[in-house]
Amino acid sequence: MRSRFDRIRHAIMFELIGLILIVGVLSQFGFEMGHVGIMGVVFSLVATGWNYVYNILFDKYMMRKTGTTIKSTLNRVVHSLGFEGGLLFLTIPAMAWFLNISLLEAFILDIGLVVFYLFYAYVYNLAYDEAFPINEIKQVTQ
Repeated sequence: MRSRFDRIRHAIMFELIGLILIVGVLSQFGFEMGHVGIMGVVFSLVATGWNYVYNILFDKYMMRKTGTTIKSTLNRVVHSLGFEGGLLFLTIPAMAWFLNISLLEAFILDIGLVVFYLFYAYVYNLAYDEAFPINEIKQVTQ
């Protein structure tokens, strides 16, 4: 399993890169960059905490079910879906209030963000695992 330092580095890098991408994109759709930036920072803090907790829980689940934390493609897809699904219900009301848009508009915007982050999380985690591989030997039990 990954160390505490590695998990913190993973979460912070994930959120910083994602925040830069999202603020840049949303500002191109007419949202005020400062407003989106503040919302993005708050959401990033929430997501960073969720990322840390979720990855610990997911790794414990992986260890219990497979005996390793090395992820297959299917594990990575499930991992990304679970992470984003957990954030969806937290962010819609806050986004609607902060951007002064309807819940429906916030839902549509949030779905767009979820789709972005699904692909981003998959690519980021794949790249992160390549850059910082897990030093683990898979034990086969009979």
